[in-house]
Amino acid sequence: MKLQKATRCALFAILELAGDPGRQMSAHEIADKYGISTNHLAKVLRSLGRAGLLEAVRGAGGGYRFSGSVKRTTLLDVIQLFETIDPLARGEREDGDGTPGGGALCEVLTEIEDIARATFASISLETMLKLVDKKR
Repeated sequence: MKLQKATRCALFAILELAGDPGRQMSAHEIADKYGISTNHLAKVLRSLGRAGLLEAVRGAGGGYRFSGSVKRTTLLDVIQLFETIDPLARGEREDGDGTPGGGALCEVLTEIEDIARATFASISLETMLKLVDKKR
C-alpha cells in the first residue's frame, strides 16, 4: 500500500509533535526537517488542527503543538483524514468487472483493505513513537 504525499506529511508532523507534546514547531521547521514543501505541509497541518490533533499557536514564536492523546490516537485516525481505505468508496464495483475473475479479485482486494484498516486501527501513536525511538 502506498500512502499519498499528504498522508506521509501528516504522519511525519504528528509523530514529530507527539514525541514532545509541550513543544511547538512551525510548519517551516517541520518541512525543513523532512524535506517537504512548507506550503503543502501548512495545508496538512490545518487539516490535523481541524481534526483536533494539533493546536495552532499564534504570534511570535508560534507554530503547532500536539493536542491529541498518543495512547488513543491511532494511525487510522490520521490516515483516514487524507486517504480512502475502502475500494467500494473509490467507486470500484462490488463484483469487479462483472466476471467471476473480477468478482474474486474484488473480494480479495476488499479483504486486504479490511486487514490494512484493522492494522492501522491497532497501532497507536504511542506505539509508533516507541518504534521511532528504536530507530534512532
